[in-house]
Amino acid sequence: MECCLTLTLKLGYTLESWIDFGFFTIKKGGPVTFRTPIAISLLFSLVVLFSIWFFPESPRWLLAKGHGQEARKNLAALKGLPIDAPEIEAECVGIEISLEESSAKAASFRDLFTMGEDKLAYRFGLCILLQFFQQMSGTNLISVYASVIFQQGLGMTSYNSKLLSAGTLTWKFLSCFVAFFCIDRFGRRVCFMVSGAGMACCMLALAVATSYPHSNYGASIAAAFFIYLFCFFTPIGFLGANFLYCTEVAPIRLRVAMASISTANHWLWNFAVAMITPVAINDIGYRYYIVYACIGACIPVTVYFLYPETKGRSLEELDIMFKESPSVMGTVKYARYRPLNPVDEVPMSKSDHLYNEKI
Repeated sequence: MECCLTLTLKLGYTLESWIDFGFFTIKKGGPVTFRTPIAISLLFSLVVLFSIWFFPESPRWLLAKGHGQEARKNLAALKGLPIDAPEIEAECVGIEISLEESSAKAASFRDLFTMGEDKLAYRFGLCILLQFFQQMSGTNLISVYASVIFQQGLGMTSYNSKLLSAGTLTWKFLSCFVAFFCIDRFGRRVCFMVSGAGMACCMLALAVATSYPHSNYGASIAAAFFIYLFCFFTPIGFLGANFLYCTEVAPIRLRVAMASISTANHWLWNFAVAMITPVAINDIGYRYYIVYACIGACIPVTVYFLYPETKGRSLEELDIMFKESPSVMGTVKYARYRPLNPVDEVPMSKSDHLYNEKI
């Protein structure tokens, strides 16, 4: 589901880039060349606005409000099972139990900065740092300013810059299909480490290539190649999996708060990149890419030592995993050797006191 979100997000970027390029080619178009693309994006916003009334409510929200039958109906439709299937009943019972437990422990913003047996500060830090990496590895630098890099950094014409920029977003959209086969097959950790290492290497190569004069045709070709290669590595781990991971490691009672704050942190760094990039490219040139290369190089190291694998585990199982791990630095090793879905933790009835929501 997260992969589908990523795919549609990049499809929107791709369509927008080609629409902009198409209107850019209109000679003497005047205000039409920039007002029409904005108007087109408004149409898609209206589609979302009116279609939201037809979206089904979350089973968890329905059960919290006492609409048990509707919750079972929506959950059955989501899983493609009959409404009276044992799996549907077991999951609804689990949700009700988790709601009772969450209401018994009043959630507080202050809890995000405390450790305790739940290691909440550690889990919150994982979310904040992951979203920082997503932006400061250079993902939106390329998505938003590719045409500026091609034109100012490589000395290309406006036409060629915008054409290649649209091409990078198209290639990034096609590369999103890689995530479909990687996230659940190889796990989140491998995807993060491969994606981070690949982006760091591409940024370092881009810094080297753009350090040569614009007249060096070979260096310009190399720079363009590494921009496209960067767009291949990005979707593997940092174009959807980062949001997924933040919802997985968050405890149920603080899931909304933790995911929301980490997402706000994501867009805060997005704003910083958008504001700094034009000035940085103009003032320090190729050295700007070295900053992103250094941050990207930190990703595989940080993920290896601090980020436990969440693939195939239920939300309650992850809660237990964090509680049972001996320390922050020992959580990754503990998660590696802890068996998936132990038999004694599978909820069969409300008395089991566990919610087996698969992720």
